[in-house]
Parts: sequence; structure tokens; C-alpha cells
Amino acid sequence: MTELKNLDLSQDADACRVVKDETVSVEFAAAEGELMSLEGPNRYVRGDALITGSTGDRWVVSRARFDAKYVPADAAVVHGEAGAYRNRPAVVLAKQMHEAFTLARSANGGDVLRGVAGDWVMQYAPGDYGVVQAARFAKVYRLAD
Repeated sequence: MTELKNLDLSQDADACRVVKDETVSVEFAAAEGELMSLEGPNRYVRGDALITGSTGDRWVVSRARFDAKYVPADAAVVHGEAGAYRNRPAVVLAKQMHEAFTLARSANGGDVLRGVAGDWVMQYAPGDYGVVQAARFAKVYRLAD
């Protein structure tokens, strides 16, 4: 299994620019804990967003990052309350992997995510990473213009 470190997809010729388009269901953590995603553990603190995607996958987004990246999907939901949210369209870098791999969620360490051949490494910002399974990637991401 390949361990990815110091990854910079902006310098990788095999990476592409993609945009996510998805409505998700969100709850906010009442206390700290850990959610086990398909790619590995996601630790969270009180107030972080616990997200269930349109494909049933679950993951955690820190509250500060959530507030910047998601908006209520309809007027019935007040930002910061549980309900349906849409991601703000943002271009991110992605690369499909051809072998099993591990990757820390942050350049500073943190939770270690795992992927298999065919999964995608996502780079949301310098030092900010994720892993998306191939089937989910095909459903919610499109190439950026």
C-alpha cells in the first residue's frame, strides 16, 4: 500500500480540476466523537457538521469549513441548524489512484484515510485532502470548465 505524503496535485500532470454538485443531509455534533467513514476515522468536536451525502456516505466537516462551503438547500433551513444543504461550487484538484493508498487528511497529520485502486485523492486546498470512492466520484463530481 502506498503512503502519500507532501502531496501537491497542482504539480501533477495526472490530476484534474473538478467541481462537486450535491445536496447533503447535515446534523451538528452535540459533543466530540468519531465517525467511521468508508475511508477511515473522522474525529469531530462539538459543533462540527456530520454529513450524509446523496450516496449514503458519511463524513465530518469542521464547523468553520462547513460555514464557508455549504448553504441551506431551501429557505426552511436556517444556516447552522440540521437539515439539507448544498455545497458552494468550488474547483478542487483530483487524481484517480491505480493502487491502494493511505493519506493524512491534513499536511499537519490528523486522521489517516485509506483508498483502493480506482478511488480518487482530492486536494481541497494546500495541505487539505480527502478520498472519494470511484462510484461516488462519478455521481457527484464533474470536470471544471
